[in-house]
Amino acid sequence: MFEKILIANRGEIALRIQRACREMGIKTVAVYSEADAEAKYVRLADESVCIGPPPSAKSYLHVPSIIAAAEVTDAEAIHPGYGFLSENADFAERVESSGFVFIGPRPETIRLMGDKVSAKEAMKASGVPCVPGSDGALDDNPDEWMRLAREVGYPIIIKAAGGGGGRGMRVVHSEATLIQAVQMTQAEAGAAFGNPVVYMEKFLGNPRHIEIQVLSDTHGNAIHLGERDCSMQRRHQKVMEEAPAPGLDPKLRNKIGERCAEACRKIGYRGAGTFEFLYEDGEFYFIEMNTRVQVEHPVTEFITGVDIVQESIRIAAGLPLSRKQKDIHFKGHALECRINAEDPRTFMPSPGRIVLYHAPGGPGVRVDSHVYQNYYVPSHYDSMIGKLITYGATREQAIARMRIALSEMIVEGIKTNIPLHQELLVDQAVLEGGVSIHYLENKLGMNKH
Repeated sequence: MFEKILIANRGEIALRIQRACREMGIKTVAVYSEADAEAKYVRLADESVCIGPPPSAKSYLHVPSIIAAAEVTDAEAIHPGYGFLSENADFAERVESSGFVFIGPRPETIRLMGDKVSAKEAMKASGVPCVPGSDGALDDNPDEWMRLAREVGYPIIIKAAGGGGGRGMRVVHSEATLIQAVQMTQAEAGAAFGNPVVYMEKFLGNPRHIEIQVLSDTHGNAIHLGERDCSMQRRHQKVMEEAPAPGLDPKLRNKIGERCAEACRKIGYRGAGTFEFLYEDGEFYFIEMNTRVQVEHPVTEFITGVDIVQESIRIAAGLPLSRKQKDIHFKGHALECRINAEDPRTFMPSPGRIVLYHAPGGPGVRVDSHVYQNYYVPSHYDSMIGKLITYGATREQAIARMRIALSEMIVEGIKTNIPLHQELLVDQAVLEGGVSIHYLENKLGMNKH
């Protein structure tokens, strides 16, 4: 097992990884920008290194500074968390070529799954169901685009192979606008991602977003930890997540989960990962794989009892998985609300000093947050200041506990989206479960596309 791990991240995930390490008896190195000098995890780390000024490009995304910090502190491994460099294959390669262990998949796996076209091809070969569409990239033949679109059936969506986070996609409702849409998406993709390759998929009108959590070691073992429903989204950003997905047949969960585990074995996946699907009319359609730990991993930890962060550290150290599929039992229900420093109506970020802070508690309540009273929320990074997770024997109990926890949570001095969560948890459609990915935007009066 590693003696010392450098955590190449900030915020709540840096604290989460640090706690996992401390429990395992592993020393931690925190890296931080000048904006995060007062952070809780920086003070709690065994060692800390300032890696630059506040802008991410000069600190958390500056690879030489992170590698240098690992060298001067004699760290053995680097955990990237989520966001920043976590799915950057060049960074993973640089970490390993510098003599450190990257806690995550191999660089070539990150590349394979980071390109949406090659990821889809790999999934088809592994028997994972995909959205109907082009087999790979679109060629330069508009007649072929027309033929394919007719075959798939309108509406279709044109997506950039290197896109993500809701960027680089365009919905086409009729043949009249197809050619222009493809050419515009190609041009945008080339400018935004340095990769003009695009592909075509059937556009699903009202799907849910359901994802499968997997763990895969270097000894050929892979298991799935069931699904999460992440359909409550705004501009492709998740707002609330839950596990298990309401109304999903456990037989279907096991079938799709086993296919994902099998895909991991086939591609030689290493670490924790998530297969993201659109789910409509009882069918799963693969959209992408996240080759890292995810923001919403705690809901799965609650219902399975598996510590996903510790397991990924064990895998990186070369140890086999501590459990087999038959040891995984799903029990109860968990919800997660992302608490953001933003106006609950306009969604404008609200950085500033937290003058009063009180975290909720009670049975089945977990708060993953790096903030504290008098903490200054910087304006340079993502607006999430924490995650509130509740667990119950039933979905109803998890919701009741979340309502109580939200009412107890006090964050003053800045605006937060707590009122939005409170509103959602009395919404009849949300209480029934199974809303589509467009539900929140429709409720807020935003256009779908």
